[in-house]
Amino acid sequence: MGKKGDLSDFERGMIVGARRAGLSISETADLLGFSRTTISRVYREWSEKEKTSSERQFCGRKCLVDARGQRRMARLVGADRRATVTQITTSYNQGGQKSISERTVRGTLRQMGYSSRRPHRVPLLSAKNRKLRLQFAQAHGNWTIEDWKNVAWSDESRFLLRHSDGRVRIWRLQHESMDPSCLVSTVQAGGGGVMVWGIFSWHSLGPLVPIEHRCNATAYLSIVADHVHPFMTTMYPTSDGYFQQDNAPCHKAGIISDWFLEHDNEFTVLKWPPQSPDLNPIEHLWDVVEREIRIMDVQPTNLRQLCDAIMSIWTKLPEECFQHLVESMPPRIEAVLKAKGGPTRY
Repeated sequence: MGKKGDLSDFERGMIVGARRAGLSISETADLLGFSRTTISRVYREWSEKEKTSSERQFCGRKCLVDARGQRRMARLVGADRRATVTQITTSYNQGGQKSISERTVRGTLRQMGYSSRRPHRVPLLSAKNRKLRLQFAQAHGNWTIEDWKNVAWSDESRFLLRHSDGRVRIWRLQHESMDPSCLVSTVQAGGGGVMVWGIFSWHSLGPLVPIEHRCNATAYLSIVADHVHPFMTTMYPTSDGYFQQDNAPCHKAGIISDWFLEHDNEFTVLKWPPQSPDLNPIEHLWDVVEREIRIMDVQPTNLRQLCDAIMSIWTKLPEECFQHLVESMPPRIEAVLKAKGGPTRY
């Protein structure tokens, strides 16, 4: 019989129990599936030394990084989340009685539960924005999924023909994904590519509109009149719908506010907190579209092909995909409440 490795305390107890019950060495071996030599050795050790556990854990080379060293290494990681293994090793070895290798540091960090991950990208939030986000979450904390089904979500997004993710990696524990030291703040920025505007609700995907130039108030007014209005009146004929938009300058222009005021008997504009893409489920639809583009067998080579690909993918998004996103709103609100208006993992 091949070697199975060291016996557990339970297996040793079963062997001792069987022998004490009167079974022979051969009968015990047949019953438990161990060799006769193993049965004899375990029972002899128990009879002579009352040994019921393995001492193998005390064998082998002594660990180079003890509990105190692990605490020191954790402090080094906490002081600089972006430090490389080489930098952590250098800092650890400074002033120490013995030096350790990068391989030892890497293995110790894994043993401690750390792993190298990309930091979550979150909006840069001021104290005022945190307060407004918290107020929004408190005001909608009792909304059910049925309430959120009455909201139509909208946003613009830009898709780049070629992009670089600029990856930065950090050291963190599994539960530290939203720790402030594990985040990378971002701000809205432009870039080359194709810009589109889209809208959807729990009930249906709405139109996806390419924006040829920059989206100013005049261009957005055309979108609102030609696409938002028919979508809202069709989806919510009883005027119980809410239209969501973020606080982009073109959305807050006077001519836009005046248009919404003229149509306030048909639907309500949802008052949206600033810097809150984590609360808008349409952001996840943009991610889905982006991933689908990147796995295409034939990648777009010009903006026209990119635009066609975006439009095609949007129309094929499955119903369960966007419905699931709307159903995620209660946990999103709960996450903002828990973070006291701060960024969330969404």
